[in-house]
Amino acid sequence: MSTQSMLVNQLLAQVPAEEFSLLAPYLEPIELPKDFTIASAGGQIDYVYFLERGIGSVVAVSPEGQKAEAGMFGFEGFAPTPPAICSTTSFHEIVIQSSGHGHRVEVTSLWKIMGQCKGFALLLAKASHNLATQVSYTALSNAVHQVDERLARWLLMCHDRLRQDDLTITHDYIALMLAVRRPSVTTALHVLEGNRFLKSERGVVIIKNRAAMEEFARDAYGLPEQEYRRIMDQGAELRSVPYGNP
Repeated sequence: MSTQSMLVNQLLAQVPAEEFSLLAPYLEPIELPKDFTIASAGGQIDYVYFLERGIGSVVAVSPEGQKAEAGMFGFEGFAPTPPAICSTTSFHEIVIQSSGHGHRVEVTSLWKIMGQCKGFALLLAKASHNLATQVSYTALSNAVHQVDERLARWLLMCHDRLRQDDLTITHDYIALMLAVRRPSVTTALHVLEGNRFLKSERGVVIIKNRAAMEEFARDAYGLPEQEYRRIMDQGAELRSVPYGNP
């Protein structure tokens, strides 16, 4: 187990030291390959996960099996969030979309620590609120923004969490996450590439001008990120760790 000062996960890094000493024995290091399923829709939650690297997708699944990404998380928080309110049923499918690693805690152990550690429990509540805020803005963006703006938002959110400019992602996967047809993704990528925000290669998107892409995304991106900084800590930022490709 890494010492607290070495952790990238922003929630774990903010746990009060005396509480972290109680939590640390229950943190199990785990590799998280792409497509690793953290929870199934309607399934039992056995562990909560704290990512150090990588991205997880929170996916809404209809009774007929239709899927769309409702939210994403990385090193800023944890998932699944229902155990923070003492529930063990997942309403969503939660899957790793970009491989990484982190730690997990068995649910009953988590509840034991929450009962002893008010600071840790409060951080879990704040992170749950942050994800819920993001999910609500995903719903808004899906309703009011064009596909190219939604794609810009989604890529910016991935960029925040991966902290590198090369994003390994396929057109088919983007289409699934945005709940649009693949040709719409191709068209939107051409728009962003034509504006020189990025370079799209087979299976890879390379961010070239993040600031310009943020401006292009307009109000599709930014407010949940501001809320994260406000609710978690004045000094906490999604991009607090340097990018691999500055």
